[in-house]
Amino acid sequence: MADINVTPLVDVMLVLLIIFMVTAPMMNENTGVKVDLPTSEAPPLDPAEEQLVLSIDKTGHVFIGDKPFTLEELPGKLEGIAKASPDLPVFLRADGEVPYRQVAALLGVAKKAGMPRVGLVFEPGTGDLTPAKAPQ
Repeated sequence: MADINVTPLVDVMLVLLIIFMVTAPMMNENTGVKVDLPTSEAPPLDPAEEQLVLSIDKTGHVFIGDKPFTLEELPGKLEGIAKASPDLPVFLRADGEVPYRQVAALLGVAKKAGMPRVGLVFEPGTGDLTPAKAPQ
């Protein structure tokens, strides 16, 4: 009898399929920094290309990926990354409670370091255009 038994192969493939289905959503998270992103109706970008994620949390701490950096260390680190990968897109994630001037300053640091492609990251949804309450 010269038949090949494919039952064990199918069993292994089904187990691998289940493992990949469970772990794939976990691999989609770019960074471990907790940031409450604002919402907007713009279409999402393609996450397949290599990217650098710059984050600022609501306390003002700055991260490259999930590693914290001080504001003094940041320009030198970004210049080194820009020299190594000049076309690397930078995605800036800022907590919704961070003042706009801090986001603009971080954007300026990235541009000054030689990173031409810097974009803002936000959650999909309806952007809230209601004016914020004035400080009292």
